[in-house]
Amino acid sequence: MKFLVTGAAGQLGSDVCRELERRGLVYRGVDVNDFDITDAAAVGACFADWAPEAVLHCAAYTAVDRAEDEADLCRAVNTAATRHIARACANSGAKMLYLSTDYVFPGSGEGFYETDDQTGPLNIYGRSKLEGEAAVRAELSRCFIVRISWAFGRQGLNFVKTMLRLGAEREEISVVADQAGSPTYTADLAPLLCDMALSEKYGVYHATNEGVCTWAEFAAAVMEEAGLPARIKPTTTAAYPTRAARPLNSRLSKANLTRAGFNRLPHWRDALRRFCQGGGAA
Repeated sequence: MKFLVTGAAGQLGSDVCRELERRGLVYRGVDVNDFDITDAAAVGACFADWAPEAVLHCAAYTAVDRAEDEADLCRAVNTAATRHIARACANSGAKMLYLSTDYVFPGSGEGFYETDDQTGPLNIYGRSKLEGEAAVRAELSRCFIVRISWAFGRQGLNFVKTMLRLGAEREEISVVADQAGSPTYTADLAPLLCDMALSEKYGVYHATNEGVCTWAEFAAAVMEEAGLPARIKPTTTAAYPTRAARPLNSRLSKANLTRAGFNRLPHWRDALRRFCQGGGAA
């Protein structure tokens, strides 16, 4: 089976490519320097040249706050480009795996969101990813939609790397303590995505590391695992306003993973420990 990985230079795409390489599978990784995924003709040319049998679509616009001022660009990447890729898959008979987000939900309550719960994004980024989901569903039946949250990995920027930097610079760091969810270590997620892409178990899944924490608890764990002395000062979302609204509850149920026979990811604290022991860099 031939695979195509978009966003191959990014945080998740790079780990997916490494996992495909480790398994000895045939793949091509493409990123922004290879072609413009918002150009339908360029997408079509890539498919004509490579003829993938499965696409892992990891490329995305992820600047959540900036998206409020760059809505057109955000939707061009997360919605229109996803539609181009889904249509190319439909035309060629390829299956597709699309990465989505906890931000498709409104973040109310304290329960775990099931895959079929009512959506209701609070920001442009979340809406663009939900529209991407709709585009995939409209074009394909042989597809996987995988929602993740709080991703961190060795490539690119993320919350853990920011905390490591601030922890080395400051004595105290204020972090919100009223948003709860589950971190997702991309090195743990990549094998699961490859397992899915090799299967015929199509559908919508939530995939994060096990366990739940607040951002403040996550930050405190980073300090502990890295041996940094910085204190974490819990604060509220209201006291720390951002350009884009964030969901307070990002708990995602992984029941569909279990029902489909896929292995759940290790606990987030175990993942964080391995990340920090590895130096936290690409």
